[in-house]
Amino acid sequence: MQKSECHGGVQLRNRGADNCDQRTSSSIQIKHRTTVQQGKSSSSTNSPESARKSHPRPSDKLNPKTINPFGEQSRAPSAFAAIYSKGGIPCRLVHGSVKHRLQWECPPENLPFDPLLITLAEGLRETKHPYTFVSKEGFRELLLVQGAPEKAVPLLPRLVPVLKAALVHLDDDVFARGLNALVQLSVVVGPSLNDHLKHLLTSGSLIIIKSKIPTYCSICC
Repeated sequence: MQKSECHGGVQLRNRGADNCDQRTSSSIQIKHRTTVQQGKSSSSTNSPESARKSHPRPSDKLNPKTINPFGEQSRAPSAFAAIYSKGGIPCRLVHGSVKHRLQWECPPENLPFDPLLITLAEGLRETKHPYTFVSKEGFRELLLVQGAPEKAVPLLPRLVPVLKAALVHLDDDVFARGLNALVQLSVVVGPSLNDHLKHLLTSGSLIIIKSKIPTYCSICC
């Protein structure tokens, strides 16, 4: 009788030991999984990609507004950007080691000003490269061709509202490009621009232009 009771006690102690071993093994597995997950999360935060995001390279600041042709754009492209991407502007940007320049598909003096000059004027409101350079330089070079006054004067009723939109733009760089374009246009067309000044220099636009003149001077100087 004592042997059976002793044997039963041994079995109970063995079962208890087995249960304890199972609980210990389960806790070890849980700790191991937690350690692995923490290691994965720490390795992801220490990856080169996350490091680049948290610490951007100095070169990323050189041209922060550059268009990435392979990236998805959050907004639909502007009218000028769409025309440029489809080849509607007969020139392309050539990157140089010192400065950029435009390469025209044909001599600019052979190009019709309507609607090219107006399209370039609309591009003055762009804020991203290369559209900013193409519109600004294209507008300037087109006004330098022989016979520019005769081609530009008939377009003044349509050019003035476009330039006014650039002059009242919130972006200071857009304002500077618009004012430069207006000066270039006035040199070419002369007194023919006087009849359109009342539409260009309204009371509201005058207030905005006067407030931006110091910024324009600092940009130009």
